[in-house]
Amino acid sequence: MLSRVASSLYWLSRYVERSDGMLRMLKINYASSQDTIQEFTWKPVIRIFSSDDENELLNIQHDSRAVIEYLLLNRENPNSILNIITLARENARSVQEHIPKDLWQCLNEYYHTVKDEKLLWYVQKDDPITALDILIKQVMLYHGTADSAMERGESRSFMKIGKHLERSIQSIDILDIKFSSISTNPDLLTDIAYWKHLLLSLGGYELYLKTYRQGFDAKNIIELVMLNNDFPRSALYSMNNIERYFGRLKSENNIEHYNNLSFKIGRLRSMITYSSVNTMGEEELHNYLTQIRAELFGIGNSLNEYYFANS
Repeated sequence: MLSRVASSLYWLSRYVERSDGMLRMLKINYASSQDTIQEFTWKPVIRIFSSDDENELLNIQHDSRAVIEYLLLNRENPNSILNIITLARENARSVQEHIPKDLWQCLNEYYHTVKDEKLLWYVQKDDPITALDILIKQVMLYHGTADSAMERGESRSFMKIGKHLERSIQSIDILDIKFSSISTNPDLLTDIAYWKHLLLSLGGYELYLKTYRQGFDAKNIIELVMLNNDFPRSALYSMNNIERYFGRLKSENNIEHYNNLSFKIGRLRSMITYSSVNTMGEEELHNYLTQIRAELFGIGNSLNEYYFANS
């Protein structure tokens, strides 16, 4: 496979996965902002999903509609849903012969949906949840089509690697920023709504209730998000899948680069697998998550160097 094609498939998948995480986070936080009687801040969401000057954006941190519009539809925000889905569509267009026609049509529909002016009306004048639900359904349709229609070959492997790499980075960022907020506001440790919204934003609320019967506890939440291999958005689940799909790319034509990157992936998977909530606490959670995030970015950089260098 040409490195250009591999790169486009990988980034197509990463962009769609990024939009999925953003949409779910926006929906849960907007619902939370409507439930609270105190002034709601969007600062954690802005820190996770904005690549612009955070200080300037803090002017709108208490305006739910303004934050949603900025992260959803702002053309000047390079990380808005509108812009990243435009990039996803451009990548898909360049590799149409490598993806099913149904998947291209699905992504094309997602693109035209996010450009629909009616979404802006929902955000500014009506109910922003309606706009978010419309786009979340588009993401679900994409994932369903990709899983059912993609041939089980190199193309799918690069897409799966991109998906799980993006997903693990998002989960770690959300966990890190949410726990960082506790350092400045210790009362959040006993705030049931705070933990519930964190879990809902990651899609882990129901699994948490089934797994941990004793109620919300910070250590249990860390264990779920980092170490639970039954949770599709946990760091361990993502790393197991990255290792699994990368293993399918082994080729004698690129054995040295394959072995180098395979070592990095295996080392990070082992680092997570053989961690425990207690050891994370001993090393301080923020430092631990920072190290994991750096390793994930290192894997992404190695993929670019070894497999996408000519793209």
